[in-house]
Amino acid sequence: MAARPNLLFREDLPPKPVQKRSVEKQLRIKTAALAIFGESGYASASIGEIAKRAGLAVGGVYLHFRSKRQLLLVLMDELLEGLSRLNLSPNFTGSTRNAIRELLSGAFSQDLRYLGAYRAWKEALLSDPELARQHREIQAWTTQRVSLLFGLLQEMPNARQGVDIPGMAQAMDSFFWNLLSEAAMLSKSELSQRIETAAHLIYHGLFRDAGKRDSSSRKE
Repeated sequence: MAARPNLLFREDLPPKPVQKRSVEKQLRIKTAALAIFGESGYASASIGEIAKRAGLAVGGVYLHFRSKRQLLLVLMDELLEGLSRLNLSPNFTGSTRNAIRELLSGAFSQDLRYLGAYRAWKEALLSDPELARQHREIQAWTTQRVSLLFGLLQEMPNARQGVDIPGMAQAMDSFFWNLLSEAAMLSKSELSQRIETAAHLIYHGLFRDAGKRDSSSRKE
């Protein structure tokens, strides 16, 4: 498994805050940025507006982030860090389908905190070739992780044989990112239904119904 993309590798970040007061200020800045990015997108958001929402002077923001772009990179890097910590080998002791749904719900509970950052990211990468390059790396990494999960699932009882795991992983990964970009416009029930649909597609794509033979293993 490849390491997650490090979006901050070449960033000249200000020193990490140590004092409790400074840590709290930085958290307020990030919280304000997530909200404003979600409401206005990337181009319309400004450091001044973020500072005002955070209850700080503009100079206070620049003590923590050198630019709006750097702030966005930090937020997206946090999203990737959260995704990297997801357990991709859960204990499927009960219903496999329910376990898949719970895994997806857990992943989206992490992602939803960064809806604003992802909205701004999608907008910013359209005019920033470096961000577009990093976005391709992100997609390759998340697709690889989904493929790993599907590979583990295929080792379970009643799994279908001969499934195109890489192709299915790429399709579902695109589905997940698209769902994240639409989540702000969905009600909780609508989002829950989309997650349920994804779990249904994954389950029936990877597993046959109990008692039925896999058609790929039948003799002609």
